[in-house]
Amino acid sequence: MTKILYEHPLNERIRNYLKLEHLFTQAEDCLQRKISVSHQVFFNALFAIIDTLERNDVRGDLIKDLEKLEQNLVIWSQAPEIDSSVLAENLQQTVELICQLKPNTPQWAQLKHDKFLATLKQRFAMQGGSSSFDLPQLQFWLHQDSEILAEDVQGWLALLDQIRSALAIILKFIRQRANFTQINTESGFYQDNGEGILLLRIKVDQTSLYYPTVSGSRLRYSIRFMSPCDKTGRKYSNKATSFELARC
Repeated sequence: MTKILYEHPLNERIRNYLKLEHLFTQAEDCLQRKISVSHQVFFNALFAIIDTLERNDVRGDLIKDLEKLEQNLVIWSQAPEIDSSVLAENLQQTVELICQLKPNTPQWAQLKHDKFLATLKQRFAMQGGSSSFDLPQLQFWLHQDSEILAEDVQGWLALLDQIRSALAIILKFIRQRANFTQINTESGFYQDNGEGILLLRIKVDQTSLYYPTVSGSRLRYSIRFMSPCDKTGRKYSNKATSFELARC
């Protein structure tokens, strides 16, 4: 049976990671589509990535997490049941990313000095500010050959490759910290100790008439299931509830 996966971070660092992962997915998806049609999604995602990196010490957090991962990989390499070739590949990638991220001036900082992007970013920050009459330079760019558009988009995203790759390997190992277990509740509510947990992953059957909302912190979390409601938007679901939970 098809299941819907919901994820919820239990600290601000993981929240930023998931937010960036989502934005990268949006931006990269535009490469598979006609950029002249999907450019609004692409630039909104690109500028949100830049803002997130500027306002938070994501690079510093990534370096710390990569260094912890490097230490763990070295420890795990001593276990006899470990696939040494896979571990060595992950270890090499982790060490390379640490070296790439450590320079004082990050690679993605070049995006801030791109005059074309800077003009667009200023207008995209305003509601409705990206209209064609406000940004004739964008209209001009959109009517260039598709090869030129794709080359520009790929070039901008390439400057973010180190961040994207670091996010991917860190989130991969965080998600692998725990397996899913079946949970059954009688009232559509569940709570537990959140100590040591970074990320909650919740699977609900697609046919279920409810979805989870999560509140909590590193000490304790609660999951309350809601159902859509025409009058109020949503309402508490107090029926017996079955779901899968991974505490990562």
